[in-house]
Amino acid sequence: MKRKLLIACAFVGMGTFVNAQTTMVKNDNGFVVTPEAGDWALGADASPFLSYVGNMLNGTTGNSMNNAFVNNNAIFGKYFVDENTAYRGTLRITTISNSATTLTDTSSSSTPSYVEDETKNSGFGFYLSGGLEKRRGHGRLQGYYGGELGLGRSGAPTQTNTYGLAISATNPGSRDTEVKAGSSFTLGLRGFVGAEYFVIPKLSLGVEFGWGLGFSSTGEGETTSEQWNGTAVETTTARTGKSSSFGFGTDAGTPAGSVRIMYHF
Repeated sequence: MKRKLLIACAFVGMGTFVNAQTTMVKNDNGFVVTPEAGDWALGADASPFLSYVGNMLNGTTGNSMNNAFVNNNAIFGKYFVDENTAYRGTLRITTISNSATTLTDTSSSSTPSYVEDETKNSGFGFYLSGGLEKRRGHGRLQGYYGGELGLGRSGAPTQTNTYGLAISATNPGSRDTEVKAGSSFTLGLRGFVGAEYFVIPKLSLGVEFGWGLGFSSTGEGETTSEQWNGTAVETTTARTGKSSSFGFGTDAGTPAGSVRIMYHF
């Protein structure tokens, strides 16, 4: 009877040990290397960093990651509920603001003369996602998987043209003064898998691949033009059509992913 009781206790103890196992790892100095419950993590695309290291090591500026792995302008964040579970989010903000000038030769045969035309482009967009991540691993190399929901908006990129020479009877014609694209809205449901290696305590380098469903809708845009109608300058505005799309596929439509560097604290 006593022997049976000892064996039963041994099995209970082994079961408790197995259930208590986590992915947490410590180094030789006792520092925790991998995420713990309550940890936060911030990260970004690692491609620029890896390109810089490659250029530094071989003395060239020609190193670059494959474009399919670049996830520019994105910030990644996580909060760990425990060593194996994290809530995660992504924020990407894009802005456009630039201008260019060109000179138009209006010289006569005897008098040199130039006028300046200017083109300005502006726009704003964002992408935001949130989801749940589960992890497995028994060392510095850990795998993870999960799902997330994302939404984004592209805020109507606009091109404005200013001309140095006004339209008139001596300079007739037709030209665009403003081209405004329609705002785009996107909604997506994405599954992902990835792996990361903790190079030093709380600092990891990893790669992630994703598949998902996506819906995109673009509203009406408009183009404003001016032209000489024979007696005066006339301004007209034409609208562009709406569009929408729905699809399923891997990130960026190719079997690609993102290379990420993450700091946990």
